[in-house]
Amino acid sequence: MLLAHQIAMTNPEMVLAEGVSAQEFMDLSATYGISSVPDTVINGKGRVIGAVPENNLIQEIKRLMGA
Repeated sequence: MLLAHQIAMTNPEMVLAEGVSAQEFMDLSATYGISSVPDTVINGKGRVIGAVPENNLIQEIKRLMGA
């Protein structure tokens, strides 16, 4: 979650990041099939599970944007 927020702060025109507690919002967790954290859902189309290097998250965002 921290990495997504850092990317959003660096690119506020392109990226919006929101953090949600999986234990507090169990219905939302179930909707997205969250079973472990961190689990980054990107536009409901892609996801990155686990703590990954910044480049991995950026590459997945770019892939989903068609860049």
